[in-house]
Amino acid sequence: MTTALIYLVVMLLVAAVVFLLAAVVFGRGEELAPLPPGSSPTRLPAEDITGEDVQQVHYQLVLRGYKMSEVDWVMRRLGVELDGLRARVAELEAREAHEAGAQPWATGE
Repeated sequence: MTTALIYLVVMLLVAAVVFLLAAVVFGRGEELAPLPPGSSPTRLPAEDITGEDVQQVHYQLVLRGYKMSEVDWVMRRLGVELDGLRARVAELEAREAHEAGAQPWATGE
C-alpha cells in the first residue's frame, strides 16, 4: 500500500514539474484582446498591390478554417486591382495602335 502511495506522489510531482516547465516555455496562455466587430487584421495597400503584398496576407483562423469575410474582402480587392490594371493596359494599347495608324511611317519607297 505504501509503495502505491509513493508511486502516486512521485507521479504527481513529475506531472507538476512538467506542467511548470511547459508553462514557462510556452507562456501562460493569455490571448490577445478581441478585435472590434467588423474589423480585420488582414491588410492590403489602398492601391498598387504587389505580389509581395499578396504573399504577406494572413487570415484569421476560425473554427472551420479561415474567416470567410476576410478571404472575400481580399478577393474583391484583388479583382478590382486586376480589372483596373487590365483596363489601363487596354487603354495604352489602343492609344499606341491609334498613334501608330495616324503617323506616316517611312517605308523607303
